[in-house]
Amino acid sequence: MSARALRFLALLSIAVALCGAILIAAWSQLNAYMVRAGPATEKTVVVLPRGAGLGEITTALVDAGVIDHPWLFRLAVRVLGRDRDLKAGEYAFPARATPQGVIAMLAKGETVARRLTVAEGLTVSEIFELLRNTDALVGELPPPPPEGSLLPETYFYAYGDSRVELVRRMEDAMRRTLDELWPQRAADLPLRTPQEVVILASIVDKETGVAAERDKVAAVFINRLRRGMRLQADPTVIYGLTEGDGALGRELNRQDWQHDSSYNTYLIDGLPPGPIGNPGRASIEAVLRPAPVDYLYFVADGSGGHAFARTLDEHNRNVAQWRKIKNGERPPPVSPPPPKPETAG
Repeated sequence: MSARALRFLALLSIAVALCGAILIAAWSQLNAYMVRAGPATEKTVVVLPRGAGLGEITTALVDAGVIDHPWLFRLAVRVLGRDRDLKAGEYAFPARATPQGVIAMLAKGETVARRLTVAEGLTVSEIFELLRNTDALVGELPPPPPEGSLLPETYFYAYGDSRVELVRRMEDAMRRTLDELWPQRAADLPLRTPQEVVILASIVDKETGVAAERDKVAAVFINRLRRGMRLQADPTVIYGLTEGDGALGRELNRQDWQHDSSYNTYLIDGLPPGPIGNPGRASIEAVLRPAPVDYLYFVADGSGGHAFARTLDEHNRNVAQWRKIKNGERPPPVSPPPPKPETAG
């Protein structure tokens, strides 16, 4: 072998060794970077828009102070083969998150889980107002669905989810709940359809917020339906006055109880033509399996709940006691209904 060839091989060996050393050093630096604590000193929320590429994502993370050395971050993502896996959304990165941890969160789509709690008994109008004012949701609301078709509960969603989709989920949840519970109904209910159950459950929801007495309130109305008595439920009067567009903002008066409305159960027989709100699962269960009691009346008892009665005389005594409470002889209950001796509740 000539001297020139030997020199070439020697230089080639040196070059290969040098390249290897550079690669080893770079790999070592990259590995060290991947597990090094990031610059953020506290939890940092970053919103990555849909369609953002690696460059835009890296810039957003650097600007938010989640990572440093953007070129190393981009290199790490590409070396790991994750450049097409990073997902958009709202992320809450922990303090000192490592680049490795950041990449893993983005690849798995571990976005912030937001929650929206829909209170039992809200009307469709009130639920839509809640959705309208939830900033993290996007898009317009769909046409309002029928009253009573949305199930109140806590819904989890992510930043950028659509209002239309969340309404659809509420409708699906109500359908599934009725499909599950309707077959479990008591055998002798004077209710023919799941819709009638929803109507009565919506009244129960409005009449009491005390979980332990829902089935007793339901029993009062079931017993009155069996006897052909009018329900005489104040919430139905309020719905007829407001048409489901929010709270009345005052107590009912005698003129209100004579208001000509198909929902006024002081004037109509049986159930109103539709629900007066969106009842929760507990009230639906209470209507399907009411307490085995023969109560026909109830009135506020001064503790936030109600006193139940079997006869009108007993009910009138409870009403007199409530009037004493209301006049200041004991602390008043929370949002009591006005007493009316002749009514159910």
